[in-house]
Amino acid sequence: MNMEHINVIHARQNNLKNISVQIEKKKITVFTGVSGSGKSSLVFETIGAEAQRQFSETQGSFIRNRLQHIGVPDVDKIDNLNVPIIINQKRLGGNARSTVGTATDVYASLRLLFSRMGTPFVGYSNVFSFNNPLGMCKECEGLGIVQTVNVDTLIDKQKSLNEGAVQFPTFQPGGWRLTRYTLSGYFDNDKKLKDYTPQEWDLLLHAAEHKPKHPNQEWGKTVRYEGIIPRIEKAFLKKQSKEIITRKEALNHIIITKTCPVCDGKRLDDKILSCKINGKSIADCTALSIDELLEFVGSLPSSAFDVILAELKKKLQHIVNIGLQYLTLDRRTDTLSGGESQRIKMVRNLGSSLTDLLYIFDEPSIGLHPKDLQNIAAIIKQIRDKGNTVLLVEHDPDLIRIADRVIDMGPQSGKNGGEIVYEGTVEGLKTSTGKTGLYFAKAPQINKKPRSAGGYLEIRHANLHNLKDIDVSIPQKVMTVVTGVAGSGKSTLINKVLPQFYPETTIIDQSLFSTGMRSNLLTYLGLSDAIRKTVCNSKPCIR
Repeated sequence: MNMEHINVIHARQNNLKNISVQIEKKKITVFTGVSGSGKSSLVFETIGAEAQRQFSETQGSFIRNRLQHIGVPDVDKIDNLNVPIIINQKRLGGNARSTVGTATDVYASLRLLFSRMGTPFVGYSNVFSFNNPLGMCKECEGLGIVQTVNVDTLIDKQKSLNEGAVQFPTFQPGGWRLTRYTLSGYFDNDKKLKDYTPQEWDLLLHAAEHKPKHPNQEWGKTVRYEGIIPRIEKAFLKKQSKEIITRKEALNHIIITKTCPVCDGKRLDDKILSCKINGKSIADCTALSIDELLEFVGSLPSSAFDVILAELKKKLQHIVNIGLQYLTLDRRTDTLSGGESQRIKMVRNLGSSLTDLLYIFDEPSIGLHPKDLQNIAAIIKQIRDKGNTVLLVEHDPDLIRIADRVIDMGPQSGKNGGEIVYEGTVEGLKTSTGKTGLYFAKAPQINKKPRSAGGYLEIRHANLHNLKDIDVSIPQKVMTVVTGVAGSGKSTLINKVLPQFYPETTIIDQSLFSTGMRSNLLTYLGLSDAIRKTVCNSKPCIR
């Protein structure tokens, strides 16, 4: 048996047409083809899935039951698989405690540096973690944000308590929570809230828990009074309960999230933030862009901490090399795009000394400026040169060109795809009759007769995120391409600022659909009713 190849025998997953292929190990193999041609079906859902499944089977039952359960792909056999590292575009997600710093492990090195080099000494590296009770801000519990009640949406001041001024379930007329206020003896229940005195207003919203002096005779003997806002915060914001789930929509209406007023979003308590290196706290460092932080760390002369500094600089340089120098370590991972998430996963593996692994990448070029592609290419070659096998699903010509071998799928998509159109070198791809080959054989053309604008969309004084008070006129009735390196402000300008000036703007982005478990492509596109009507008109139908 040839152990130098991964042998795929008769793959039929999705639209694959019973194909067999040999993939040389310790080389870069790039899979090309139009969208829907079968690239992902072969690479991810067949080779990657089977490698993951077989690796999972080697684990004990305790670990195996906690791993993702992957079905058996529709393939006769795959020989000589390596342990897989699948680096796809699935968003990192995570919760509010997961940041770029924690995901890349850079924050651990930064915590170690501050525990050794920072002054005054406040404790060892663990106290610099915002997930540790010893160091986290007590007000926001290390989240940097707090949730509170938006009085403007909770209260309709034009109504009285009896008319439903409190716009939240169980606080409305007939609701059991409202009786805590209508029976307290404090208020004229028919008085409009806009006419409340400052004292009444404070008593209704903010009063601490106490026993009222002259409540209605129906008031329970052990019942205590408390303002609406602290009551909602205790019931819904500071504990987990089934009612929180059932009231989720109502809560979204009245709850606002704001920066923690105590730590100012820095997540740590004052004692930890008092520890500084060259005038910067650890929170100041995480708020710097990666390239700025690398410059700061590089300016620290200290032979006593050379090992820590060298490790930190190496990790930061990896992030710069991968084109994410514009990120900050305090950026939450659930705000990263699919392309950014994939590159963060790449950073995790750059420091690994493991070899003879199977690395599978899903379009690592996505979202990258051409200037950053060469760094990505160098990283992928570095992974191969350490003795690993690399599979890439890719459209970008610059990354296709680094392939040791190209496998082009097609000839078209869906039921008209699922075949291997070409196998061979990049140079030989130009002679292929497939769509990818035709593209490589054709010289690119520039539009020499662009259309004239039919008016302009004017944006003035744009300052959001990193935009620096810019003015721009976007031409109408033509196609305009907005370019720039990753993090330069393209998405902020077009996806965030433009709709503020022109609310009628339709944004088509890469965000996930907001749908339920029963949603599918037909329901999302609004075609289900038309199809049901057609079917029912053509034959007897159950109604």
